[in-house]
Amino acid sequence: MARTTGMGFATRSEVLARQGIAATSQPLATQAAIDVLRRGGSATDAAIAANAVLGVVEPTGCGIGGDLFAVVWDELSQRLDGLNASGRSPLSLSLAHLRALGVNRIPSAGPLSVSVPGCVDGWFELHAKYGKLPMDEVLASAVTYAHEGFPVTEVIADAWAKDAAELSSFQGFGDTFLPNGRPPEKGTVFRNEPLSRTLETIGRQGRDAFYRGEIAEVIDRSLRRAGGFLSLEDLEAHRSEWVTPLSTRYRGLDIWELPPNGQGIAALQILNLMEAFDITAMGFGSADYLHHLIEAKRLAFEDRAHFYTDPDFADIPVEALVSKEYANIRREQLDPAAAAPLLTHGDPVLSTGDTVYLTTADADGNMVSLIQSNFRGMGSGVCPDGLGFGLQDRGELFALEEGHRNIYAPGKRPFHTIIPAFATRDGRPFMSFGVMGGDVQPQMHAQIVMNIVDFGMNVQEAGDAPRVFHTGSSEPTGERGIDAGSVHLEDGFSEVTRRELTRRGHHLTDGTGGFGGYQAIRVDEHRTYYGASESRKDGHAAGF
Repeated sequence: MARTTGMGFATRSEVLARQGIAATSQPLATQAAIDVLRRGGSATDAAIAANAVLGVVEPTGCGIGGDLFAVVWDELSQRLDGLNASGRSPLSLSLAHLRALGVNRIPSAGPLSVSVPGCVDGWFELHAKYGKLPMDEVLASAVTYAHEGFPVTEVIADAWAKDAAELSSFQGFGDTFLPNGRPPEKGTVFRNEPLSRTLETIGRQGRDAFYRGEIAEVIDRSLRRAGGFLSLEDLEAHRSEWVTPLSTRYRGLDIWELPPNGQGIAALQILNLMEAFDITAMGFGSADYLHHLIEAKRLAFEDRAHFYTDPDFADIPVEALVSKEYANIRREQLDPAAAAPLLTHGDPVLSTGDTVYLTTADADGNMVSLIQSNFRGMGSGVCPDGLGFGLQDRGELFALEEGHRNIYAPGKRPFHTIIPAFATRDGRPFMSFGVMGGDVQPQMHAQIVMNIVDFGMNVQEAGDAPRVFHTGSSEPTGERGIDAGSVHLEDGFSEVTRRELTRRGHHLTDGTGGFGGYQAIRVDEHRTYYGASESRKDGHAAGF
């Protein structure tokens, strides 16, 4: 019987461990991470191992054709480090050429949506700084599962079938992901020998095998034949970037996110707006709480649409956006009684100046918060010849509107939705956490924090609690929100709450299932780890 919290939803116990722990969206990936930790690998080794296995067993959410972001707590230096391993747009494709092609919006699939895959370089950057075991050992489980096969789980099989319906016509997709011409069903043993060889080559020869060697040449040839623009020159020029995480303090807890081109600071903006209200008194699941949260999200997302982009191409007032002073100004637009019919971005120049998420921790106190994605499910649908993986479609998130900060340019990183998070208290690690799912992510980051801080939930309860998701704000692609948008409520909220939200002017959708995919590890003062994983997916936390 599922354990209940007294709050109207079922949950399960946290996983407790001392020597090492991992939480991922698929049990085989979690076990691969634990195996690496047992062999003396670091939390970073375990995170890379888990990510590599997920790219094999959950290609519906990630893979080496996608991008990666990570936050690492290094116990030795007592500091957080951030890695932006997102790729850039093709140097040979200009905005003028896109317009000459008659493109008004970059498509969600196909060769025009492809940007440089940053995952592999991200692995090697992380490994060079924080790894212990040789890379071929770290990737060994992924190589084995790709070679020998694995049984496809139910959630992944369902996503695979949906992606196949959209992507099967693109070059190489069928040969790579549709054995016998159809997506594998639940329980089918799927083998990907080409991916096994690719991963083995990367483990043995290093990152240059992917960005400069034979693999890069195959990607170049395949994209040219598919009508794409990503080339060997783009791959050779790629580099990840170490960045400084940004934070805000929410009732004594410091919440850390990575700076743009990602959307992490939207979670910080939401928390800043919510901090002035007595959330605990409102009560979890109340219309008052959800109304304030939805309106705070709408305000933050208008800023997201206007300001967030690649900082190499535009000045972004990041420090002002996440400041308490700016939150105080923006909060004046939040009506506690009614949904605003339309909102716009603020002016933060103040007078004072499907994705996978995983987390790991080791016996030395190091912790990794890592997120990796193809963007939409299995990405662009374009699969390089004989390599066993597809290329991401992250380029879809560029704007083509003149004057927009996120407008397309050659060699530019697109706006990114995937965001790893971390929390500290008094300068010590408190929790590594993240939630998958596009625009869901900053909204869920804020909800997870408030579930723990304001409503007293543990890390598993915080993820199992029913969630609210708002859609309809202006988008970084240049699309504008035209009304108050739509509110999606998971099962578990009362009919009284739903009626009151409707009365306040919110449009509620019907029939919404679960969304997001959450993992977390909390650590206490005795260095006992508390692991949590997603009940809406195939999530699994384990330790020893």
